[in-house]
Amino acid sequence: MDDTPVTRILGALGIPFRTFRHPGPIASLEQAAAERGQRPGQVVRSIVFRVGKGEFAMVLMAGARQVSWPALRRHMGQSRLTMASEAELREATGYEVGAVSPFGLPAPMPVLVDEAVWAEEEVSIGSGVRGTTVILRTEELRRALGQFTTGQFAGG
Repeated sequence: MDDTPVTRILGALGIPFRTFRHPGPIASLEQAAAERGQRPGQVVRSIVFRVGKGEFAMVLMAGARQVSWPALRRHMGQSRLTMASEAELREATGYEVGAVSPFGLPAPMPVLVDEAVWAEEEVSIGSGVRGTTVILRTEELRRALGQFTTGQFAGG
């Protein structure tokens, strides 16, 4: 088993999971899913948005679904939002692009889960280490997340 920031947290919480290490660089969502033996909709992306100075929110999206900016602005009560830059992402999460997870964040931030994430029985999420993912049942993801909001955050 790969030791990552996320596996340590999930292990401490008693959440069952398994890890998967990709054999090489990942060029697409489809490639990542295929190598994991999953469908693209089972790959959960953790996308971080800056909602104010030093304030961030994370949206968990299934597969290739895109965040609806109007839905996110409405939910956050903000007229302006931007995706976090790579530097902001590292500062807000402690993780690099491609390794972001809702677990082990240096400071709490709202976690919004698009309802499509719950459509699958099993999903994969960032482990905190690029090229390695954590695979778990959605019911275990729900339990591990603790406080989060589910809604319709996808558009297009």
